[in-house]
Amino acid sequence: MKVTVIGAGIVGAACALACARRGLDVTVVDRGGLVAGTTGSGEGNILVSDKAPGPELDLALYSNEVWRRWEDELDERVPGGIELERKGGLIVSRTGALPASPLATACDAAEVRELEPHLSPEIVAGSFFPQDMQVQPARAAVAMLAVARSLGARLQLHTTVHRVRDVLADTGSDVVVNCTGAWAAQFGSAPAVQPRRGFILVTEPLPPLIRHKVYSADYLDNVASGDADLQSSTVVEGTPAGPVLIGATRERVGFARTPNPEALHRLASGAAALFPFLAGVRVMRTYHGFRPYAPDHLPVIGRDPDDERLWHAHGHEGAGIGLAPGTGELLGDLLTGVRPGVDPKPFDPGRAR
Repeated sequence: MKVTVIGAGIVGAACALACARRGLDVTVVDRGGLVAGTTGSGEGNILVSDKAPGPELDLALYSNEVWRRWEDELDERVPGGIELERKGGLIVSRTGALPASPLATACDAAEVRELEPHLSPEIVAGSFFPQDMQVQPARAAVAMLAVARSLGARLQLHTTVHRVRDVLADTGSDVVVNCTGAWAAQFGSAPAVQPRRGFILVTEPLPPLIRHKVYSADYLDNVASGDADLQSSTVVEGTPAGPVLIGATRERVGFARTPNPEALHRLASGAAALFPFLAGVRVMRTYHGFRPYAPDHLPVIGRDPDDERLWHAHGHEGAGIGLAPGTGELLGDLLTGVRPGVDPKPFDPGRAR
């Protein structure tokens, strides 16, 4: 089977790798360069802590396992590796109100400070998720594409696709996989995905003062919300190179690239409220990306309801980095008729009909 994957971000890269590993003839096309889109603008979250029980959590747990299986092979493909850190995630609260989860360990104020000594004294409770991880998304996507190419896949950058039927005719492919993220609505009739913009602050390099991914409990409400207006919640984490990443905002403003000073102010003040020492730290740069938002907050994975030769793998919103390997494996299984490792029905592109 000949497969053309449109989109060389991390989801497209994972789909290409999974398909190539199954012996399919794979070509990846992208209108830009490597990680020129949303993947290059992400924090690298691999989370189970922000997902309620249900199909997305099932996919997250499955993908978490795939990340661990792929890690060694991917590390060999880029200098310095993909920086997969099993750091764990810590949800914190000033009121003690936290979501209950069988995956988490409840922490009182003293236990929270054992995990994160520099947290604000206002924090009185936390939930620790040891499954949460962090990765450098650009390195990971490049590594996935490198492994796929070693298995025979081809990569065509700076190649714009306008119509699926043109790709099928030009390449002789049997199927096309739409992995174009926030731009996915241009192909097929799957649930309409929209861009949801998010900003991130990057500080100057610091000593390793923040040990885990730390975020406030209101982050969970923002993830689940469909509100178009600006929303912000605090997410703070260190990186192996030293800078601290600070998120997260969400707003539906189309593909507008204009700065939003209010969003940046909320990020900075929220981070300093969680970790007071950050108030005196310089922000070196800011950036933003467009997350592919589906109205029901579930990824879109599977065959198009109106075109049997078009398949979809997108709509992950802010979870695309973490869910990419599981999505690739699920898509590869569906294309080859193998029973998937996770139930594909909730992600069916025809589910809204």
